[in-house]
Amino acid sequence: MPAPRKFDDETRARAVRLYADRLRDHGASKLAARKHVGELLDINPGTIRNWVEAEERAARPARSDADGSADTAAELRRLRAENAELRRVNEILKTASAFFAAAELDRRLK
Repeated sequence: MPAPRKFDDETRARAVRLYADRLRDHGASKLAARKHVGELLDINPGTIRNWVEAEERAARPARSDADGSADTAAELRRLRAENAELRRVNEILKTASAFFAAAELDRRLK
């Protein structure tokens, strides 16, 4: 069971908003912005960093792996089978070329 939350969602949202505003308005470093907001709200800057990263992950568009993964997996299987077939054919051609090269040498020696 996870530890109880020390800060509510409203405080988290406020800290993230203040952090973004501080970065936008003052152009300070991320660390300086986290320290400033942490001092204002009495929150550890590392905690603010975790909240900001969580917000950024949530804001990213989700990849459509459900549709894409089936197509990708099918294409990967097809390409692997084609690759195996080409390797097999290549081995046959190497053997045949060695056979005909040996036959040509025998013909020249006679």
